Amino acid sequence: MSIFERYLSVWIALAILAGIALGSVAPGLVDLVAGAEFAQVNLVVAVLIWAMVYPMMVGVDPASLKDAVSQPKGLAITLVVNWLIKPFTMALLAVLFFDYVFADFLTPEDAMQYTAGLILLGAAPCTAMVFVWSQLTKGDEGYTLVQVTVNDVIMVFAFAPLVAVLLGVTDIEVPWSTLVLSALLFVALPLAAGLITRRVLGTPERIDAFRDRIKPFSIIGLIATVVILFGLQGQVILDRPLVIVLIAVPILIQSYGIFALAYAAAFAMKVPHRIAAPCALIGTSNFFELAVAVAISLFGLNSGAALATVVGVLVEVPVMLSLVAFANRTRARFAEG
Repeated sequence: MSIFERYLSVWIALAILAGIALGSVAPGLVDLVAGAEFAQVNLVVAVLIWAMVYPMMVGVDPASLKDAVSQPKGLAITLVVNWLIKPFTMALLAVLFFDYVFADFLTPEDAMQYTAGLILLGAAPCTAMVFVWSQLTKGDEGYTLVQVTVNDVIMVFAFAPLVAVLLGVTDIEVPWSTLVLSALLFVALPLAAGLITRRVLGTPERIDAFRDRIKPFSIIGLIATVVILFGLQGQVILDRPLVIVLIAVPILIQSYGIFALAYAAAFAMKVPHRIAAPCALIGTSNFFELAVAVAISLFGLNSGAALATVVGVLVEVPVMLSLVAFANRTRARFAEG
């Protein structure tokens, strides 16, 4: 492993601190980065995520995509967890904690807002960052691409009705610009660039050598993304630390619980680790651009619902890195293939 991978937890911890400090000492710079946004997608973060995703896309062999059809178990686990379990458990945890466990610390209006924000997170499975987590667990690039693509197709049809049922709101407007832009930036364009790169390089040996050279840039992009995300919300963290912690509790329980469920199911069904790890990680992480966009459109920029989706962003990276580490440590327990 490179020095970036070996000490990744240290770099991320330093990036979080640097981001919070940046938000405090250079708010003008943070505001400039925050303003570079289109369709609720921050373009600076988008470029960094693109850089993270591209190395994995170089590894996508089009001939291997047919393997997803011959190995449907991983895809089935992903779909069941993402669409039949995760949204409902997130809603239950939000109600449990905000209406009962933390009731003495919150007003009923705040509790409702935070619950709505977590429901939006639970109903939006991840698109972009999954490729990064898959790469860090040596996941199957082609299979991960198929899983993300199928999830995106289902999201187009299922997100609005699911959110409408769980929130009791009928006028959900899906931000199509956010969905389309994210799909283009984080899936279509990196995939096209990866396929072109493979064609130019030609041989498997040259492709592997090229991936080894660019892999550190993926980790650097991840670290820079963390700095920006925490920089954008650094003042909120400092101003409302208790609220951040309260919102984070059900998110943490949900994240680790969903991962455990999907990972255990993959183990029981003898799914190879290169498929099992990404399929569990997809259900654990969230499409935060979509969740934030809908929260703002429904409840407003300064609402508790929008804040809850932002906390989901802040919690996700450290949580996912801990799960990546666990998946890597347990690789030998899984079936090969």
